[in-house]
Amino acid sequence: MPRRSLIAAAAALAVAVPLTVTDALSSGEVEAARTHHAPAVDQPSWYEVARRKGHPVAVLAHPTVLRATPGGRRIAKLGRRTEFGSPRVLAAVGEKGNWLRVLASELPNGRSGWIPASAAGVVASRWSIGVDLSERTLTAREDGKVVRRFTVAVGKPSTPTPTGRFAVTDKLNFSGGSAAYGCCAVALTGRQAHIEPGWRGGDRLAIHGTRLTGTIGTAASFGCLRASDADVRWLVRRLLLGSIVEIRP
Repeated sequence: MPRRSLIAAAAALAVAVPLTVTDALSSGEVEAARTHHAPAVDQPSWYEVARRKGHPVAVLAHPTVLRATPGGRRIAKLGRRTEFGSPRVLAAVGEKGNWLRVLASELPNGRSGWIPASAAGVVASRWSIGVDLSERTLTAREDGKVVRRFTVAVGKPSTPTPTGRFAVTDKLNFSGGSAAYGCCAVALTGRQAHIEPGWRGGDRLAIHGTRLTGTIGTAASFGCLRASDADVRWLVRRLLLGSIVEIRP
């Protein structure tokens, strides 16, 4: 089965419209971030500055190569835009010399890769998401404070929702709505290892809306997190691309 994105399956049902600029960053700020990768030698790196304010996210300034280690084996070529047309913004989870450790959808769950620090500008995301699968709840935090909590549907026993640390790659609105994904979706770096037999929608994870509102709060999905359209719209309006999503058992 081809490794298409989960959200790509919705294209036959509705038009996916990416938010080309994150709500938390104006277009001018995105461009400014792309130039902020060369601080003075005696100043903290942009990664360290961002880490003090929130969680660092790297806005890609130009195409680059994702590597297994700093300067090591090539994993993938990264463009300035994702497959959905969003700015390429990566969660930065570490720094070593002139390299940034990042999360990307090109990597297996639980793995990180490296890009040159010169390839991206680093800014801070004040947002983070925590998901408790046993409680079937999603908690959104800004500056560490809970600002919204809501119930979600999780993966059924045969297609459980993967656990671990992921990041937001895209925020998508579906023109006219989608039978499968409701109003909109927040795509994540994670992938589903347990594909339902016959499922042709790919393996990418997402937090998305649903028309099957009766399933919210149950273990009913193929691995994604389903929520009400109102709750997902709220996330789409506020989350910064690159924000961390921690999914716990």
